[in-house]
Amino acid sequence: MSLYAELHRHLGGSVVPRILWRYFQRNRPDLTQPFADYAAFEQFYTQPRKTLAEYLELHTLVESVQTQEALPYFIYRLLRGAYVFENLAYLELRYTPYLRTPDYLPQTERIDRMTEIVEIVGRASQQSEYPIMARQILCMHSRLPYEVNRAIVELAAQYPDYVCAVDMAGGDAQYGERLEEFVQLYGYARELGLNTTGHLYETPQGCYPELLPYLMRIGHGIQIPLQYPHLLPEIAARGQCLEVCPTTYLKTGTLDSLQQLRPVFDRCFDAGVDIAICTDNAGLHNVRLPFEYETLLTYDIIGFDELQRCQEVAFRHAFAWPHDHQPRSLLTGLLQEQDSVEIGVGH
Repeated sequence: MSLYAELHRHLGGSVVPRILWRYFQRNRPDLTQPFADYAAFEQFYTQPRKTLAEYLELHTLVESVQTQEALPYFIYRLLRGAYVFENLAYLELRYTPYLRTPDYLPQTERIDRMTEIVEIVGRASQQSEYPIMARQILCMHSRLPYEVNRAIVELAAQYPDYVCAVDMAGGDAQYGERLEEFVQLYGYARELGLNTTGHLYETPQGCYPELLPYLMRIGHGIQIPLQYPHLLPEIAARGQCLEVCPTTYLKTGTLDSLQQLRPVFDRCFDAGVDIAICTDNAGLHNVRLPFEYETLLTYDIIGFDELQRCQEVAFRHAFAWPHDHQPRSLLTGLLQEQDSVEIGVGH
């Protein structure tokens, strides 16, 4: 049995269509009214979008119902599916806590409420029934004010048992006019001892080398090998890892074909740059992590040796994985011990 690590999954896009539809039926029937039936909703929810900006609008649909009261419901089902269907041993779940607070409150009260959100998600993620090690990545947001983003960084530092890193989400096209501000925020995060990742070099509009030195991992980063391969040696020297989410690039219109990912993997492997394969928005895409693996193999983008390398890389770059090895090594040791015991009993 293989066990996997998922390093890039959004809480807002992690809810599979069937779970979301049932929640709407029971709690928000008004949200089902635009759709004739479940099939119509699923088609709307999972269809490709023309741009990343259009794609991100779908997050607002889920964020609006991921309230304090509803978060345990969604997280329990998320972890159940991740354990039963994906064989996940480790999951980093990212989201913007501010966007789970009531939007009718003033900004200062919403900032204060973020603490409750982190605690609710943290407690709900500790599931003995489904033994997955789950940690939070708190996302700053490119459309939120500086004061909110700084509060998110400070909140992450206050909860080391629940939060393993900070991120920047919300669409990379927004970075340019506030780049100095975001550089400062990432610098502040590093000063506080926080791990960092960030949505960067996902699209041709999101290429900002000024942010690279502040990141320990790079969310997506596919435009580096595609358009700026001269940056790969310094990425390798820093030990940075790309979080590549194959299905996303078709859903957002960033790539026309998965075949365009072949040079991403080839150039990164040649340069010694690590890649972790991730899902990004498993529910929104209606996919599971093993499906991403199988798709890359089917399209001959990587081979089994490269796949195994990427799976190992995911555990090595996991911000909170407490072991030196991935679970396969631990299971192998347990099986060897069991064999030794059985042999001893037999004698």
